[in-house]
Amino acid sequence: MLPDLRDDFPLLARSVRNGKSLAYLDSGATAQRPHAVLNAMDEFDRLHNGAVARGAHLLAEEATEAFEGARGSVARLVNAASPEEIVWTSNATAALNLVANGIGNASAGQGGAASSLFRVGPGDSIVVTQAEHHANLIPWQQLAARTGATLRWIEVDDLGRHRLEQLGSVIDETTKVVAFTHASNVTGVVSDVAAFVARAREVGALTVLDACQSVPHIPVDVQALGVDFAAFSGHKMLGPTGIGALWGRKSLLDVLPPSVFGGGAIMTVTLEETTWHPAPTRFEAGTQPVTQAVGMGAAAEYLMALGMEDVAEHERRIARIIREGVSEIPGVRLLGPVGDAHDVLGIATVAVDGVHTHDVGQVLDDLGVAVRVGHHCAQPLHKRFGVTGSTRASAHVYTTEEDAERFLAGLASVREFFGVPA
Repeated sequence: MLPDLRDDFPLLARSVRNGKSLAYLDSGATAQRPHAVLNAMDEFDRLHNGAVARGAHLLAEEATEAFEGARGSVARLVNAASPEEIVWTSNATAALNLVANGIGNASAGQGGAASSLFRVGPGDSIVVTQAEHHANLIPWQQLAARTGATLRWIEVDDLGRHRLEQLGSVIDETTKVVAFTHASNVTGVVSDVAAFVARAREVGALTVLDACQSVPHIPVDVQALGVDFAAFSGHKMLGPTGIGALWGRKSLLDVLPPSVFGGGAIMTVTLEETTWHPAPTRFEAGTQPVTQAVGMGAAAEYLMALGMEDVAEHERRIARIIREGVSEIPGVRLLGPVGDAHDVLGIATVAVDGVHTHDVGQVLDDLGVAVRVGHHCAQPLHKRFGVTGSTRASAHVYTTEEDAERFLAGLASVREFFGVPA
Protein backbone atom coordinates (compact mmCIF):
# COMPACT_ATOMS: atom_id res chain seq x y z
CA MET A 1 0.00 0.00 0.00
CA LEU A 2 1.32 3.42 -0.91
CA PRO A 3 1.81 6.16 1.70
CA ASP A 4 0.43 9.66 1.15
CA LEU A 5 2.79 11.04 -1.50
CA ARG A 6 1.32 14.50 -2.10
CA ASP A 7 4.23 16.23 -0.35
CA ASP A 8 6.55 14.76 -3.00
CA PHE A 9 4.75 16.79 -5.69
CA PRO A 10 5.17 20.54 -5.19
CA LEU A 11 2.53 21.58 -7.72
CA LEU A 12 -0.20 19.84 -5.74
CA ALA A 13 0.29 22.33 -2.89
CA ARG A 14 -0.89 25.30 -4.96
CA SER A 15 -4.39 26.73 -4.95
CA VAL A 16 -6.49 27.12 -8.09
CA ARG A 17 -9.86 28.77 -8.86
CA ASN A 18 -10.97 31.14 -6.09
CA GLY A 19 -8.28 29.87 -3.74
CA LYS A 20 -9.51 26.29 -3.74
CA SER A 21 -7.13 23.40 -3.19
CA LEU A 22 -6.35 21.30 -6.23
CA ALA A 23 -7.80 17.85 -6.84
CA TYR A 24 -5.74 16.77 -9.84
CA LEU A 25 -7.50 14.01 -11.80
CA ASP A 26 -5.93 14.53 -15.22
CA SER A 27 -2.90 12.27 -14.89
CA GLY A 28 -3.97 10.23 -17.91
CA ALA A 29 -3.08 13.30 -19.98
CA THR A 30 -0.06 14.60 -18.06
CA ALA A 31 1.13 13.50 -14.65
CA GLN A 32 2.71 15.81 -12.09
CA ARG A 33 6.42 15.55 -11.24
CA PRO A 34 7.95 14.73 -7.87
CA HIS A 35 10.90 16.52 -6.31
CA ALA A 36 13.09 13.57 -7.31
CA VAL A 37 12.49 14.29 -11.00
CA LEU A 38 12.68 18.06 -10.74
CA ASN A 39 15.88 17.89 -8.72
CA ALA A 40 17.55 15.44 -11.08
CA MET A 41 16.87 17.70 -14.05
CA ASP A 42 17.97 20.82 -12.17
CA GLU A 43 21.22 19.19 -11.02
CA PHE A 44 22.03 18.04 -14.53
CA ASP A 45 21.44 21.49 -16.01
CA ARG A 46 23.43 23.28 -13.32
CA LEU A 47 26.40 20.92 -13.01
CA HIS A 48 26.67 18.42 -15.87
CA ASN A 49 25.25 19.95 -19.06
CA GLY A 50 27.30 18.99 -22.12
CA ALA A 51 27.11 17.43 -25.56
CA VAL A 52 26.32 13.72 -25.39
CA ALA A 53 28.76 11.38 -27.18
CA ARG A 54 30.39 14.32 -28.95
CA GLY A 55 33.29 15.44 -26.79
CA ALA A 56 36.31 14.24 -24.82
CA HIS A 57 36.05 16.75 -21.98
CA LEU A 58 34.68 16.04 -18.51
CA LEU A 59 31.26 17.64 -19.00
CA ALA A 60 30.69 15.66 -22.18
CA GLU A 61 31.59 12.48 -20.31
CA GLU A 62 29.27 13.31 -17.41
CA ALA A 63 26.41 14.21 -19.75
CA THR A 64 26.83 10.98 -21.68
CA GLU A 65 26.91 8.98 -18.45
CA ALA A 66 23.69 10.65 -17.23
CA PHE A 67 22.00 10.17 -20.60
CA GLU A 68 22.86 6.48 -20.83
CA GLY A 69 22.19 5.94 -17.14
CA ALA A 70 18.65 7.20 -17.67
CA ARG A 71 18.27 4.79 -20.57
CA GLY A 72 19.26 1.99 -18.23
CA SER A 73 16.68 3.07 -15.64
CA VAL A 74 13.87 3.07 -18.19
CA ALA A 75 15.04 -0.32 -19.50
CA ARG A 76 14.80 -1.76 -15.98
CA LEU A 77 11.32 -0.34 -15.46
CA VAL A 78 9.94 -2.33 -18.42
CA ASN A 79 12.39 -5.25 -18.10
CA ALA A 80 14.07 -4.74 -21.45
CA ALA A 81 16.75 -7.30 -22.23
CA SER A 82 19.30 -4.48 -22.43
CA PRO A 83 19.38 -0.66 -22.44
CA GLU A 84 20.16 -0.84 -26.16
CA GLU A 85 16.53 -1.83 -26.70
CA ILE A 86 15.38 1.63 -25.53
CA VAL A 87 15.28 4.38 -28.16
CA TRP A 88 14.78 7.94 -26.98
CA THR A 89 12.03 9.81 -28.84
CA SER A 90 10.27 13.13 -28.26
CA ASN A 91 7.09 11.36 -27.09
CA ALA A 92 5.11 8.17 -27.63
CA THR A 93 3.52 9.52 -30.78
CA ALA A 94 6.99 9.96 -32.26
CA ALA A 95 7.90 6.43 -31.17
CA LEU A 96 4.89 4.92 -32.94
CA ASN A 97 5.59 7.01 -36.04
CA LEU A 98 9.22 5.86 -35.93
CA VAL A 99 8.09 2.26 -36.34
CA ALA A 100 5.45 3.01 -38.98
CA ASN A 101 7.78 5.25 -41.00
CA GLY A 102 10.62 2.75 -40.70
CA ILE A 103 8.34 0.04 -42.09
CA GLY A 104 7.33 2.44 -44.85
CA ASN A 105 10.97 3.08 -45.73
CA ALA A 106 11.68 -0.64 -45.77
CA SER A 107 8.68 -1.11 -48.04
CA ALA A 108 10.21 1.46 -50.40
CA GLY A 109 13.38 -0.62 -50.61
CA GLN A 110 15.56 0.97 -47.95
CA GLY A 111 17.61 -1.24 -45.71
CA GLY A 112 18.21 -3.93 -48.29
CA ALA A 113 17.59 -7.61 -47.74
CA ALA A 114 18.02 -7.30 -43.98
CA SER A 115 14.92 -5.09 -43.78
CA SER A 116 12.75 -7.19 -46.09
CA LEU A 117 10.76 -8.64 -43.15
CA PHE A 118 9.24 -5.17 -42.63
CA ARG A 119 7.97 -4.70 -46.17
CA VAL A 120 4.25 -4.27 -46.76
CA GLY A 121 2.38 -3.59 -49.96
CA PRO A 122 -0.73 -4.34 -52.00
CA GLY A 123 -2.38 -7.56 -50.85
CA ASP A 124 -1.05 -7.15 -47.30
CA SER A 125 -3.04 -5.96 -44.29
CA ILE A 126 -2.33 -3.89 -41.19
CA VAL A 127 -4.57 -4.44 -38.16
CA VAL A 128 -5.47 -1.95 -35.42
CA THR A 129 -8.41 -1.80 -32.99
CA GLN A 130 -11.43 0.37 -32.46
CA ALA A 131 -10.04 1.44 -29.08
CA GLU A 132 -6.88 3.12 -30.36
CA HIS A 133 -5.64 6.58 -29.47
CA HIS A 134 -5.15 8.52 -32.70
CA ALA A 135 -1.38 8.21 -32.24
CA ASN A 136 -1.68 4.45 -32.79
CA LEU A 137 -4.23 4.73 -35.58
CA ILE A 138 -3.21 7.53 -37.93
CA PRO A 139 0.38 6.33 -38.54
CA TRP A 140 -1.01 2.98 -39.69
CA GLN A 141 -3.66 4.67 -41.84
CA GLN A 142 -0.86 6.64 -43.48
CA LEU A 143 1.35 3.56 -43.91
CA ALA A 144 -1.53 1.70 -45.59
CA ALA A 145 -2.08 4.67 -47.91
CA ARG A 146 1.63 4.85 -48.76
CA THR A 147 2.07 1.15 -49.45
CA GLY A 148 -1.29 0.03 -50.82
CA ALA A 149 -1.89 -2.28 -47.87
CA THR A 150 -5.38 -2.68 -46.40
CA LEU A 151 -6.19 -1.34 -42.94
CA ARG A 152 -8.43 -3.55 -40.79
CA TRP A 153 -9.57 -3.34 -37.18
CA ILE A 154 -10.78 -5.38 -34.24
CA GLU A 155 -14.03 -4.01 -32.83
CA VAL A 156 -14.92 -3.56 -29.16
CA ASP A 157 -18.08 -4.60 -27.34
CA ASP A 158 -20.51 -2.38 -25.43
CA LEU A 159 -18.12 -2.22 -22.47
CA GLY A 160 -15.09 -1.34 -24.54
CA ARG A 161 -13.40 -4.74 -24.40
CA HIS A 162 -11.93 -6.13 -27.61
CA ARG A 163 -14.03 -8.68 -29.43
CA LEU A 164 -11.38 -11.37 -29.30
CA GLU A 165 -13.50 -13.74 -31.37
CA GLN A 166 -12.58 -11.52 -34.36
CA LEU A 167 -8.83 -12.15 -34.02
CA GLY A 168 -8.97 -15.30 -36.11
CA SER A 169 -10.70 -13.65 -39.05
CA VAL A 170 -9.35 -10.09 -39.05
CA ILE A 171 -5.75 -11.16 -38.50
CA ASP A 172 -4.86 -13.58 -41.27
CA GLU A 173 -1.99 -14.67 -43.50
CA THR A 174 -2.00 -11.27 -45.24
CA THR A 175 -1.40 -9.40 -41.96
CA LYS A 176 2.05 -7.86 -41.53
CA VAL A 177 1.50 -5.59 -38.51
CA VAL A 178 -0.86 -5.72 -35.53
CA ALA A 179 -0.89 -2.45 -33.56
CA PHE A 180 -2.97 -2.21 -30.40
CA THR A 181 -3.21 -0.42 -27.09
CA HIS A 182 -2.14 -2.03 -23.84
CA ALA A 183 -4.78 -0.03 -21.95
CA SER A 184 -7.46 2.28 -23.32
CA ASN A 185 -7.05 5.94 -22.42
CA VAL A 186 -10.85 6.23 -22.39
CA THR A 187 -12.12 3.17 -20.55
CA GLY A 188 -8.95 2.02 -18.80
CA VAL A 189 -9.56 -1.51 -20.08
CA VAL A 190 -6.38 -3.58 -20.22
CA SER A 191 -6.03 -5.59 -23.42
CA ASP A 192 -5.52 -9.35 -23.54
CA VAL A 193 -2.01 -8.97 -24.95
CA ALA A 194 -1.37 -12.70 -24.96
CA ALA A 195 -4.31 -13.33 -27.28
CA PHE A 196 -3.16 -10.67 -29.76
CA VAL A 197 0.45 -11.87 -29.70
CA ALA A 198 -0.50 -15.53 -30.12
CA ARG A 199 -2.61 -14.83 -33.19
CA ALA A 200 -0.01 -12.48 -34.70
CA ARG A 201 2.69 -15.11 -34.29
CA GLU A 202 0.51 -17.70 -36.00
CA VAL A 203 0.53 -15.60 -39.17
CA GLY A 204 4.03 -14.11 -38.80
CA ALA A 205 2.89 -10.53 -38.11
CA LEU A 206 4.80 -7.93 -36.09
CA THR A 207 3.14 -6.55 -32.94
CA VAL A 208 3.31 -2.91 -31.87
CA LEU A 209 1.99 -1.98 -28.42
CA ASP A 210 0.87 1.47 -27.30
CA ALA A 211 1.93 1.27 -23.65
CA CYS A 212 1.34 4.92 -22.72
CA GLN A 213 -1.39 4.17 -20.19
CA SER A 214 0.16 0.99 -18.81
CA VAL A 215 3.84 1.70 -18.12
CA PRO A 216 3.10 4.48 -15.57
CA HIS A 217 0.47 2.49 -13.71
CA ILE A 218 0.99 -1.27 -13.70
CA PRO A 219 3.95 -3.68 -13.86
CA VAL A 220 5.03 -3.99 -17.49
CA ASP A 221 7.46 -6.68 -18.60
CA VAL A 222 8.03 -6.30 -22.32
CA GLN A 223 9.83 -9.61 -22.58
CA ALA A 224 6.99 -11.51 -20.92
CA LEU A 225 4.36 -9.71 -23.00
CA GLY A 226 5.94 -11.05 -26.17
CA VAL A 227 5.32 -7.99 -28.35
CA ASP A 228 7.91 -6.74 -30.84
CA PHE A 229 7.71 -2.99 -30.13
CA ALA A 230 6.23 -0.86 -27.35
CA ALA A 231 5.91 2.92 -27.07
CA PHE A 232 5.44 5.07 -23.97
CA SER A 233 6.02 8.66 -22.85
CA GLY A 234 7.78 10.47 -20.03
CA HIS A 235 5.10 12.97 -19.08
CA LYS A 236 2.51 10.33 -18.17
CA MET A 237 4.95 8.51 -15.86
CA LEU A 238 5.82 11.46 -13.58
CA GLY A 239 8.54 12.73 -15.93
CA PRO A 240 8.91 15.76 -18.19
CA THR A 241 7.33 16.50 -21.53
CA GLY A 242 9.42 16.32 -24.69
CA ILE A 243 10.70 12.80 -24.06
CA GLY A 244 9.39 9.32 -24.77
CA ALA A 245 10.73 5.89 -25.52
CA LEU A 246 10.40 3.12 -28.03
CA TRP A 247 11.26 -0.36 -26.82
CA GLY A 248 11.98 -2.89 -29.50
CA ARG A 249 13.65 -6.23 -29.86
CA LYS A 250 17.29 -5.48 -30.63
CA SER A 251 17.33 -7.83 -33.61
CA LEU A 252 14.48 -5.85 -35.16
CA LEU A 253 15.71 -2.39 -34.25
CA ASP A 254 19.10 -3.10 -35.84
CA VAL A 255 17.51 -3.67 -39.26
CA LEU A 256 14.57 -1.23 -39.14
CA PRO A 257 15.44 1.68 -41.46
CA PRO A 258 15.57 5.07 -39.71
CA SER A 259 13.25 7.86 -40.80
CA VAL A 260 15.03 10.88 -39.27
CA PHE A 261 18.47 11.53 -40.71
CA GLY A 262 21.47 13.46 -39.49
CA GLY A 263 24.56 13.49 -37.32
CA GLY A 264 25.03 11.03 -34.50
CA ALA A 265 23.05 8.24 -36.12
CA ILE A 266 25.61 7.46 -38.79
CA MET A 267 28.56 5.13 -39.01
CA THR A 268 30.08 6.36 -42.30
CA VAL A 269 29.10 9.10 -44.73
CA THR A 270 30.31 9.76 -48.25
CA LEU A 271 28.82 12.10 -50.81
CA GLU A 272 27.12 9.08 -52.37
CA GLU A 273 25.81 7.06 -49.40
CA THR A 274 25.49 6.60 -45.65
CA THR A 275 25.60 3.64 -43.30
CA TRP A 276 23.90 3.59 -39.93
CA HIS A 277 24.93 2.66 -36.42
CA PRO A 278 23.14 -0.23 -34.73
CA ALA A 279 20.21 0.61 -32.46
CA PRO A 280 19.50 2.69 -30.53
CA THR A 281 21.90 5.25 -31.99
CA ARG A 282 20.64 4.84 -35.56
CA PHE A 283 17.33 6.42 -34.47
CA GLU A 284 18.78 9.28 -32.39
CA ALA A 285 20.03 11.75 -34.99
CA GLY A 286 20.77 15.30 -33.91
CA THR A 287 21.05 16.88 -30.49
CA GLN A 288 19.08 14.85 -27.97
CA PRO A 289 16.78 16.09 -25.15
CA VAL A 290 19.31 15.12 -22.51
CA THR A 291 17.75 16.94 -19.55
CA GLN A 292 14.39 15.39 -20.34
CA ALA A 293 15.94 11.92 -20.61
CA VAL A 294 17.52 12.42 -17.19
CA GLY A 295 14.08 13.37 -15.86
CA MET A 296 12.42 10.33 -17.39
CA GLY A 297 15.11 8.12 -15.91
CA ALA A 298 14.55 9.66 -12.48
CA ALA A 299 10.80 9.07 -12.86
CA ALA A 300 11.45 5.42 -13.64
CA GLU A 301 13.58 5.10 -10.51
CA TYR A 302 10.89 6.79 -8.41
CA LEU A 303 8.21 4.41 -9.66
CA MET A 304 10.39 1.34 -9.16
CA ALA A 305 11.14 2.43 -5.59
CA LEU A 306 7.40 2.63 -4.89
CA GLY A 307 6.78 -0.79 -6.44
CA MET A 308 4.55 -1.07 -9.47
CA GLU A 309 2.23 -3.61 -7.86
CA ASP A 310 1.51 -1.13 -5.07
CA VAL A 311 1.08 1.66 -7.61
CA ALA A 312 -1.47 -0.39 -9.52
CA GLU A 313 -3.43 -1.35 -6.41
CA HIS A 314 -3.55 2.23 -5.13
CA GLU A 315 -4.88 3.60 -8.41
CA ARG A 316 -7.43 0.81 -8.82
CA ARG A 317 -8.73 1.55 -5.31
CA ILE A 318 -9.22 5.22 -6.19
CA ALA A 319 -10.90 4.34 -9.48
CA ARG A 320 -13.14 1.86 -7.69
CA ILE A 321 -14.43 4.65 -5.45
CA ILE A 322 -15.13 6.83 -8.47
CA ARG A 323 -16.72 4.11 -10.58
CA GLU A 324 -19.01 2.95 -7.80
CA GLY A 325 -19.94 6.54 -6.98
CA VAL A 326 -20.73 7.37 -10.59
CA SER A 327 -23.22 4.52 -10.75
CA GLU A 328 -25.30 6.29 -8.09
CA ILE A 329 -25.53 9.64 -9.91
CA PRO A 330 -28.66 9.97 -12.09
CA GLY A 331 -28.06 10.97 -15.69
CA VAL A 332 -24.38 10.03 -15.68
CA ARG A 333 -23.17 7.14 -17.81
CA LEU A 334 -19.84 5.41 -17.26
CA LEU A 335 -18.03 4.45 -20.46
CA GLY A 336 -16.56 0.98 -20.15
CA PRO A 337 -16.99 -1.73 -17.53
CA VAL A 338 -18.92 -0.88 -14.38
CA GLY A 339 -18.19 -1.97 -10.85
CA ASP A 340 -14.94 -3.49 -9.62
CA ALA A 341 -13.52 -4.76 -12.91
CA HIS A 342 -10.18 -6.55 -12.57
CA ASP A 343 -8.99 -5.53 -16.04
CA VAL A 344 -9.49 -1.77 -15.69
CA LEU A 345 -6.88 0.80 -14.67
CA GLY A 346 -7.35 3.95 -12.57
CA ILE A 347 -9.54 5.70 -15.14
CA ALA A 348 -13.22 6.59 -15.01
CA THR A 349 -14.78 8.30 -18.04
CA VAL A 350 -18.35 9.53 -18.10
CA ALA A 351 -20.95 11.13 -20.33
CA VAL A 352 -23.48 13.43 -18.64
CA ASP A 353 -26.96 13.48 -20.17
CA GLY A 354 -27.95 16.87 -21.52
CA VAL A 355 -24.64 18.63 -20.72
CA HIS A 356 -21.72 19.23 -23.07
CA THR A 357 -18.47 17.73 -21.83
CA HIS A 358 -16.72 21.12 -21.80
CA ASP A 359 -19.46 22.49 -19.54
CA VAL A 360 -18.95 19.54 -17.20
CA GLY A 361 -15.26 20.33 -17.08
CA GLN A 362 -15.91 24.00 -16.34
CA VAL A 363 -18.15 23.22 -13.36
CA LEU A 364 -15.52 20.87 -11.95
CA ASP A 365 -12.72 23.35 -12.61
CA ASP A 366 -14.59 26.02 -10.65
CA LEU A 367 -14.61 23.55 -7.75
CA GLY A 368 -10.85 22.99 -7.99
CA VAL A 369 -11.16 19.58 -9.70
CA ALA A 370 -9.00 19.12 -12.81
CA VAL A 371 -10.20 16.53 -15.34
CA ARG A 372 -9.89 15.90 -19.08
CA VAL A 373 -12.77 16.71 -21.43
CA GLY A 374 -13.31 16.06 -25.14
CA HIS A 375 -12.75 12.97 -27.24
CA HIS A 376 -9.32 12.20 -25.74
CA CYS A 377 -7.83 11.61 -29.21
CA ALA A 378 -10.05 8.55 -29.56
CA GLN A 379 -12.91 9.58 -31.84
CA PRO A 380 -13.68 6.10 -33.24
CA LEU A 381 -14.13 4.70 -29.73
CA HIS A 382 -16.43 7.56 -28.73
CA LYS A 383 -18.46 6.96 -31.89
CA ARG A 384 -18.77 3.31 -30.83
CA PHE A 385 -20.22 4.49 -27.51
CA GLY A 386 -22.59 6.87 -29.27
CA VAL A 387 -21.11 10.09 -27.88
CA THR A 388 -18.90 12.83 -29.32
CA GLY A 389 -17.01 13.50 -26.10
CA SER A 390 -16.70 12.61 -22.44
CA THR A 391 -15.22 13.65 -19.11
CA ARG A 392 -12.34 11.61 -17.76
CA ALA A 393 -10.98 11.34 -14.23
CA SER A 394 -7.63 9.56 -14.05
CA ALA A 395 -5.58 8.70 -10.98
CA HIS A 396 -1.90 8.40 -10.19
CA VAL A 397 0.24 7.67 -7.14
CA TYR A 398 -0.62 10.98 -5.48
CA THR A 399 -4.40 10.79 -5.94
CA THR A 400 -6.36 10.59 -2.68
CA GLU A 401 -9.79 9.36 -1.67
CA GLU A 402 -10.68 13.00 -0.98
CA ASP A 403 -9.86 13.84 -4.62
CA ALA A 404 -12.25 11.10 -5.71
CA GLU A 405 -15.02 12.30 -3.42
CA ARG A 406 -14.63 15.91 -4.61
CA PHE A 407 -14.97 14.72 -8.21
CA LEU A 408 -18.12 12.78 -7.41
CA ALA A 409 -19.67 15.66 -5.50
CA GLY A 410 -18.95 18.05 -8.35
CA LEU A 411 -20.23 15.62 -10.96
CA ALA A 412 -23.46 15.16 -9.03
CA SER A 413 -24.09 18.92 -9.16
CA VAL A 414 -23.61 19.38 -12.90
CA ARG A 415 -27.08 18.61 -14.26
CA GLU A 416 -28.79 20.69 -11.55
CA PHE A 417 -26.39 23.58 -12.26
CA PHE A 418 -27.51 23.66 -15.89
CA GLY A 419 -31.16 23.04 -15.08
CA VAL A 420 -31.33 19.66 -16.81
CA PRO A 421 -34.49 17.85 -15.74
CA ALA A 422 -33.93 14.82 -13.52
